[in-house]
Amino acid sequence: MRIAVISRVFSKSGGGAESYSVALVQQLASRHDIHVFAQESNHPVAGVTYHRVFCLSRKPRWVNQLLFAVATWMQTRCGFDVVHSHENTWHGQIQTIHVRPVRHNLFFARHGIRRFVQWLKVALSPRLITYVLLEGARFKSRPSRTVVATSENLRRECEQAYPDSTLVVSVIVPGTNLPVNLPSRRAARQMLDLPQDRPLVLFVANDYARKGLDTLLKAMANLPAEVGLFVVGNPRSASKYRQEAGRLGLEQRIHFLGSLDDLSPAYCAADCLAHPTLEDSFAMVVLEALAHGLPVIVSGPGHCGISSQLTHGVDAMLLPDPKDPQALSRLIGSVLGDPGLAAHLHRNGLKFAQLHSWERAALQYEQLYLQAASMH
Repeated sequence: MRIAVISRVFSKSGGGAESYSVALVQQLASRHDIHVFAQESNHPVAGVTYHRVFCLSRKPRWVNQLLFAVATWMQTRCGFDVVHSHENTWHGQIQTIHVRPVRHNLFFARHGIRRFVQWLKVALSPRLITYVLLEGARFKSRPSRTVVATSENLRRECEQAYPDSTLVVSVIVPGTNLPVNLPSRRAARQMLDLPQDRPLVLFVANDYARKGLDTLLKAMANLPAEVGLFVVGNPRSASKYRQEAGRLGLEQRIHFLGSLDDLSPAYCAADCLAHPTLEDSFAMVVLEALAHGLPVIVSGPGHCGISSQLTHGVDAMLLPDPKDPQALSRLIGSVLGDPGLAAHLHRNGLKFAQLHSWERAALQYEQLYLQAASMH
């Protein structure tokens, strides 16, 4: 099939949604003619045709989103069997939703005057009007339209925001590839210029605040002085967190590495992953860490989609409240201080990851593509 994939940033270092679209294309590129439409890309998949989409300015973001939707609509109107959008666009038979719907954030569990106030807020904001209209178009029922949520939690939120979408929303969770030929911990730390002589906690995120770095820094202050932390992801807010680390007396224990195209050395260098996220539709970073055999401490099911499939103390350590630094430090301390527990999490985490492959996800999408193409 000739497939158009719409993803504004097509790069593994872009974030969870971006990594999802890249990994899926990697699986499909050998079997289909894939065309990627993006404003930013480092061309991470060979054998794919890349189309650069016009970008007037990245900010304001809502204007760029609208212009991107118009431009990709014009470029993919004909010539493709299937259009698969990972973005807020009204076109595309397959619409993959990666984050909680805007409409859910604005209106869920709000009634009467509170709901009226929210609608008034929307009416007075060109930004909100744009997001609400674009999102509503994604969920509009059409014969060939399928909306894909990346977790069961997100599916429920989609159906709460758009009750009429129940019949068109399906779930395809992210996958992972079990890594091979991994470096040793010593070699990985040497590659990343990290200290060899201390336990290291890994934190991976582009949005440091939403993924819980504030809580993690406070938890680090409660852990022994030899425990270090290294942070991987978009460094735009690193200076703020360096200052916070200094205020907590942690400046010698925290290492900011910025974005990495390949996260494998980071997983290999760490003793555990801490992901005290406030909100995550799935958390691909957790699945990738498990695939590397890394013990994981992650927020519970109320805050993180993957946690609804995990069992506390079996394949991960679940944090009920991501804003509780004392509880987080206790969980990290238990993993670092108990080799038996760490080995138990290592074994069961690998078993969990083996059940979630990108090949499996790609086959599920191919079924949706065939259904959509048959209705063309």
